Amino acid sequence: MTEIIDGNAVASEIRDDLTGAIETLADAGARPGLATVLMGDDPASQTYVNMKQRDCEEVGIESHHVDVDGDAPPEDLYDAIAALNDDPAVHGYIVQAPVPDHVDYRDVIRRVDPIKDVDGFHPENVGRLVTGDARFRPCTPHGVQKLFEAYDVDTEGKDVTIVGRSDIVGKPLANLLIQKAEDGNATVTVCHSRTVDLAAKTRAADVVVAAAGVPELIDGSMISEGTVVIDVGVNRVEADTEKGYELVGDVEFESAKGKASAITPVPGGVGPMTRAMLLYNTVKAASLQEDVAVDLP
Repeated sequence: MTEIIDGNAVASEIRDDLTGAIETLADAGARPGLATVLMGDDPASQTYVNMKQRDCEEVGIESHHVDVDGDAPPEDLYDAIAALNDDPAVHGYIVQAPVPDHVDYRDVIRRVDPIKDVDGFHPENVGRLVTGDARFRPCTPHGVQKLFEAYDVDTEGKDVTIVGRSDIVGKPLANLLIQKAEDGNATVTVCHSRTVDLAAKTRAADVVVAAAGVPELIDGSMISEGTVVIDVGVNRVEADTEKGYELVGDVEFESAKGKASAITPVPGGVGPMTRAMLLYNTVKAASLQEDVAVDLP
């Protein structure tokens, strides 16, 4: 019987477990603060920002938001970043991607104060992660690890194939899973658009993590019996629905479910975990900046 990994339930538990740490900080006069920065009016980005603001309200984190005109020069965004770096009420913030074409996103990330970089994308934080001394684990990879923990998926000695090599998911998750650590010790293969015979790599894996951004790239014929399948992809495809589209993952769910021992659905799998781990990183950032010890889940 295939187990459906319920990201909503695990994320809810993490949010509940964070409330004690948040109240400890608040009692010390340091209620955590998370800011979002949005340059432009991309509808999907606005939706994501609204969801993050609701998440903050739910757990008692102070929410801040900065809008920057999409046609403004990059310096306007840089000024907003500098202000957040200097604001003691903001312990962490994210610059919602994508940014307009005339802005270099890598330059944006380099301007974020590393101690407030709750996405974990600043080069300093990436370096710390690679060397096994992570300050902030990027939210989606950390969320995947929390799902492994919640469903007793032991990665030690296992073959894990990650499909996708993005800076946001594939690369950091690979680095986390090869660490000499209780939630690591895996043998990791990272596949990408130039990989030859992708199906051979996925069939050889005990765990497959799909994070390529290609709708239903992986189907049941590409995995072996008993594989754990983690689908990070969220893709809009045209469909005969009221909205005119539906959300699907990078895995063809029905055929893969027939072989997997456990699998995440889309939606309701990894997505809620990404949001929960952003709250986690914000609380950790507040603890570090305010020098107040807290218990994190």
